[in-house]
Amino acid sequence: MKWQQVSGTAEQKVPFEIICLAEAALSGGYMRAYLVLGGPGWSLREFYVGNGLRRYLANTDKVRVVNLEDFVATANQGRL
Repeated sequence: MKWQQVSGTAEQKVPFEIICLAEAALSGGYMRAYLVLGGPGWSLREFYVGNGLRRYLANTDKVRVVNLEDFVATANQGRL
């Protein structure tokens, strides 16, 4: 979970978090990992949620970047 209240450095950390989650999923045998972006301060939220980094990051297919509301909805439906 990354919370961004106002514009700042959390956005710059997203690619690194995706890489770390991808490695954890691959080495741990997990099917999926989620990076949840919460808070109103994201200027790049749509880019991240829309898989904008996919072409720049290899072996990150198991990582889903989602907003908080979509994560909660997916969890409530038992689809994590």
